[in-house]
Amino acid sequence: MTIQQVIEEQLSKILREELNIMGCGRTDAGVHASSFYFHADLPSLDPKLDLCYKLNRMLGDTILIYEMIQVNNEAHARFDATKRSYTYYLSTQKQLFRHAFNYSLNPISIEKLNAVTSLLLGYKEFFPFCKSNTDVNNYICHLESSKWIQTSETCFEFQISANRFLRGMVRLIVGACLTYMEGRITLEEIENCLKNQTRLSRDNSVPADGLFLTQVDYPYIKEKNI
Repeated sequence: MTIQQVIEEQLSKILREELNIMGCGRTDAGVHASSFYFHADLPSLDPKLDLCYKLNRMLGDTILIYEMIQVNNEAHARFDATKRSYTYYLSTQKQLFRHAFNYSLNPISIEKLNAVTSLLLGYKEFFPFCKSNTDVNNYICHLESSKWIQTSETCFEFQISANRFLRGMVRLIVGACLTYMEGRITLEEIENCLKNQTRLSRDNSVPADGLFLTQVDYPYIKEKNI
Protein backbone atom coordinates (compact mmCIF):
# COMPACT_ATOMS: atom_id res chain seq x y z
CA MET A 1 0.00 0.00 0.00
CA THR A 2 1.31 3.48 -0.90
CA ILE A 3 1.60 6.44 1.47
CA GLN A 4 -1.16 8.14 -0.53
CA GLN A 5 -3.48 5.17 -0.02
CA VAL A 6 -2.80 5.11 3.72
CA ILE A 7 -3.56 8.82 4.15
CA GLU A 8 -6.68 8.65 1.97
CA GLU A 9 -8.00 5.67 3.89
CA GLN A 10 -7.55 7.25 7.33
CA LEU A 11 -8.75 10.68 6.23
CA SER A 12 -11.90 9.10 4.79
CA LYS A 13 -12.52 7.24 8.05
CA ILE A 14 -12.29 10.41 10.12
CA LEU A 15 -14.53 12.50 7.84
CA ARG A 16 -16.84 9.59 6.97
CA GLU A 17 -16.74 10.07 3.23
CA GLU A 18 -14.42 8.90 0.46
CA LEU A 19 -11.65 11.44 -0.14
CA ASN A 20 -8.73 11.61 -2.56
CA ILE A 21 -5.51 13.56 -2.18
CA MET A 22 -3.03 14.92 -4.74
CA GLY A 23 0.65 14.92 -3.79
CA CYS A 24 3.36 17.32 -4.91
CA GLY A 25 5.08 14.56 -6.85
CA ARG A 26 6.14 10.92 -6.93
CA THR A 27 9.37 9.33 -5.74
CA ASP A 28 11.00 5.96 -6.34
CA ALA A 29 10.32 3.20 -3.85
CA GLY A 30 12.60 3.57 -0.85
CA VAL A 31 13.13 7.33 -1.20
CA HIS A 32 12.27 9.35 1.91
CA ALA A 33 10.66 12.78 2.38
CA SER A 34 11.19 15.13 5.30
CA SER A 35 9.00 17.70 3.54
CA PHE A 36 6.04 16.86 1.31
CA TYR A 37 2.73 18.52 0.45
CA PHE A 38 -0.62 17.23 -0.75
CA HIS A 39 -3.93 18.93 -1.35
CA ALA A 40 -7.44 17.66 -0.77
CA ASP A 41 -10.93 19.07 -1.17
CA LEU A 42 -12.42 18.71 2.30
CA PRO A 43 -15.97 19.25 3.54
CA SER A 44 -16.71 21.92 6.13
CA LEU A 45 -14.90 20.93 9.31
CA ASP A 46 -15.99 21.26 12.91
CA PRO A 47 -13.79 24.04 14.40
CA LYS A 48 -13.18 21.78 17.38
CA LEU A 49 -11.81 18.97 15.21
CA ASP A 50 -8.01 18.74 15.41
CA LEU A 51 -7.59 16.90 12.14
CA CYS A 52 -3.77 16.75 12.27
CA TYR A 53 -3.86 15.20 15.70
CA LYS A 54 -6.44 12.60 14.73
CA LEU A 55 -4.61 11.69 11.53
CA ASN A 56 -1.28 11.31 13.29
CA ARG A 57 -2.85 8.98 15.83
CA MET A 58 -3.99 6.74 12.96
CA LEU A 59 -1.06 6.91 10.53
CA GLY A 60 1.47 4.83 12.44
CA ASP A 61 5.16 5.58 13.00
CA THR A 62 6.32 6.33 9.45
CA ILE A 63 3.99 9.18 8.39
CA LEU A 64 3.64 12.52 10.16
CA ILE A 65 1.31 15.41 9.27
CA TYR A 66 2.89 18.69 10.42
CA GLU A 67 0.02 21.04 9.64
CA MET A 68 -2.91 21.77 7.36
CA ILE A 69 -3.04 25.02 5.44
CA GLN A 70 -6.16 26.48 3.87
CA VAL A 71 -5.59 27.56 0.27
CA ASN A 72 -7.81 28.75 -2.56
CA ASN A 73 -9.84 26.31 -4.62
CA GLU A 74 -7.45 26.50 -7.58
CA ALA A 75 -4.31 25.60 -5.58
CA HIS A 76 -2.55 22.46 -6.81
CA ALA A 77 0.13 20.62 -4.82
CA ARG A 78 1.97 19.38 -7.90
CA PHE A 79 1.62 22.10 -10.52
CA ASP A 80 1.99 25.14 -8.22
CA ALA A 81 5.35 24.06 -6.79
CA THR A 82 8.10 26.44 -7.92
CA LYS A 83 11.12 24.57 -6.52
CA ARG A 84 11.98 21.17 -5.13
CA SER A 85 15.09 20.29 -3.13
CA TYR A 86 16.70 16.91 -2.49
CA THR A 87 19.55 15.77 -0.27
CA TYR A 88 21.51 12.54 -0.67
CA TYR A 89 23.34 11.33 2.45
CA LEU A 90 26.68 9.57 2.10
CA SER A 91 29.01 8.28 4.81
CA THR A 92 32.51 6.80 4.89
CA GLN A 93 31.52 4.39 7.65
CA LYS A 94 28.56 2.17 8.45
CA GLN A 95 25.76 4.03 10.23
CA LEU A 96 24.41 1.68 12.88
CA PHE A 97 21.17 3.56 13.64
CA ARG A 98 20.73 5.26 10.23
CA HIS A 99 21.54 2.42 7.82
CA ALA A 100 18.12 2.77 6.17
CA PHE A 101 18.67 6.50 5.56
CA ASN A 102 22.26 6.60 4.41
CA TYR A 103 24.61 5.15 1.80
CA SER A 104 28.07 4.10 2.98
CA LEU A 105 31.16 4.28 0.79
CA ASN A 106 34.86 4.75 1.51
CA PRO A 107 36.99 6.68 0.64
CA ILE A 108 35.39 9.96 -0.50
CA SER A 109 36.93 12.83 -2.49
CA ILE A 110 34.61 15.83 -2.23
CA GLU A 111 36.73 17.70 -4.78
CA LYS A 112 36.05 15.04 -7.42
CA LEU A 113 32.37 14.84 -6.51
CA ASN A 114 31.98 18.59 -6.97
CA ALA A 115 33.89 18.50 -10.24
CA VAL A 116 30.88 16.66 -11.67
CA THR A 117 28.15 18.71 -10.02
CA SER A 118 29.72 21.98 -11.14
CA LEU A 119 29.17 20.86 -14.75
CA LEU A 120 25.43 20.49 -14.25
CA LEU A 121 24.71 24.16 -13.62
CA GLY A 122 25.77 24.98 -17.17
CA TYR A 123 23.02 22.86 -18.74
CA LYS A 124 19.22 22.85 -18.90
CA GLU A 125 18.54 19.45 -20.47
CA PHE A 126 19.30 16.26 -18.54
CA PHE A 127 18.50 13.25 -20.70
CA PRO A 128 21.68 11.46 -19.48
CA PHE A 129 20.23 11.50 -15.97
CA CYS A 130 16.74 10.22 -16.67
CA LYS A 131 15.66 6.60 -16.35
CA SER A 132 14.86 4.92 -19.65
CA ASN A 133 11.27 4.39 -20.80
CA THR A 134 10.14 7.56 -19.06
CA ASP A 135 7.10 9.26 -20.56
CA VAL A 136 7.98 12.99 -20.48
CA ASN A 137 7.58 15.76 -23.06
CA ASN A 138 11.04 17.21 -22.47
CA TYR A 139 14.17 16.83 -20.34
CA ILE A 140 14.48 20.49 -19.33
CA CYS A 141 15.11 21.26 -15.65
CA HIS A 142 16.19 24.64 -14.28
CA LEU A 143 18.78 23.88 -11.63
CA GLU A 144 19.20 26.47 -8.91
CA SER A 145 21.95 24.73 -6.95
CA SER A 146 23.98 21.54 -7.08
CA LYS A 147 26.79 20.80 -4.64
CA TRP A 148 28.42 18.34 -2.26
CA ILE A 149 29.23 19.43 1.28
CA GLN A 150 31.02 17.69 4.13
CA THR A 151 29.06 17.89 7.38
CA SER A 152 31.41 15.90 9.64
CA GLU A 153 34.56 13.81 9.47
CA THR A 154 32.61 10.89 8.03
CA CYS A 155 29.39 12.39 6.59
CA PHE A 156 28.73 14.04 3.23
CA GLU A 157 25.61 15.48 1.60
CA PHE A 158 24.66 16.14 -2.00
CA GLN A 159 22.21 19.06 -2.13
CA ILE A 160 20.32 19.92 -5.31
CA SER A 161 17.39 22.24 -6.09
CA ALA A 162 15.42 22.73 -9.30
CA ASN A 163 11.97 23.58 -10.56
CA ARG A 164 11.46 19.90 -11.51
CA PHE A 165 13.30 16.60 -11.62
CA LEU A 166 13.23 13.72 -14.07
CA ARG A 167 12.53 10.15 -13.01
CA GLY A 168 15.57 8.80 -11.15
CA MET A 169 17.54 11.98 -11.87
CA VAL A 170 19.14 12.62 -8.48
CA ARG A 171 20.19 9.00 -7.96
CA LEU A 172 21.76 8.91 -11.43
CA ILE A 173 23.63 12.19 -10.80
CA VAL A 174 25.00 10.88 -7.51
CA GLY A 175 25.95 7.66 -9.29
CA ALA A 176 27.84 9.60 -11.98
CA CYS A 177 29.70 11.54 -9.28
CA LEU A 178 30.81 8.31 -7.61
CA THR A 179 31.67 6.62 -10.91
CA TYR A 180 33.92 9.56 -11.83
CA MET A 181 35.47 9.62 -8.35
CA GLU A 182 36.33 5.94 -8.72
CA GLY A 183 37.98 6.56 -12.10
CA ARG A 184 35.48 4.54 -14.14
CA ILE A 185 34.33 7.48 -16.27
CA THR A 186 35.89 10.79 -17.30
CA LEU A 187 34.64 14.34 -16.91
CA GLU A 188 34.96 14.70 -20.66
CA GLU A 189 32.50 11.88 -21.26
CA ILE A 190 29.99 13.35 -18.79
CA GLU A 191 30.31 16.76 -20.44
CA ASN A 192 29.94 15.30 -23.94
CA CYS A 193 26.82 13.39 -22.90
CA LEU A 194 25.31 16.59 -21.50
CA LYS A 195 26.17 18.50 -24.68
CA ASN A 196 24.82 15.80 -26.98
CA GLN A 197 22.04 14.55 -24.66
CA THR A 198 23.14 10.92 -24.84
CA ARG A 199 23.45 8.12 -22.29
CA LEU A 200 26.56 7.64 -20.18
CA SER A 201 28.54 4.51 -20.92
CA ARG A 202 28.28 3.55 -17.24
CA ASP A 203 24.87 4.39 -15.78
CA ASN A 204 24.93 4.11 -12.01
CA SER A 205 21.73 4.61 -10.02
CA VAL A 206 22.68 4.63 -6.34
CA PRO A 207 20.42 3.03 -3.69
CA ALA A 208 17.29 4.94 -2.70
CA ASP A 209 18.09 4.70 1.02
CA GLY A 210 20.17 7.88 1.17
CA LEU A 211 17.80 10.14 -0.78
CA PHE A 212 15.41 12.63 0.85
CA LEU A 213 13.00 15.18 -0.60
CA THR A 214 13.76 18.01 1.83
CA GLN A 215 11.82 21.05 0.61
CA VAL A 216 9.02 22.04 -1.75
CA ASP A 217 8.41 25.74 -2.40
CA TYR A 218 5.10 27.45 -3.20
CA PRO A 219 4.43 31.15 -3.80
CA TYR A 220 1.76 31.15 -1.08
CA ILE A 221 3.46 28.99 1.60
CA LYS A 222 6.43 29.92 3.75
CA GLU A 223 8.60 26.84 4.23
CA LYS A 224 9.28 25.89 7.84
CA ASN A 225 12.50 24.39 9.14
CA ILE A 226 11.60 20.91 10.31
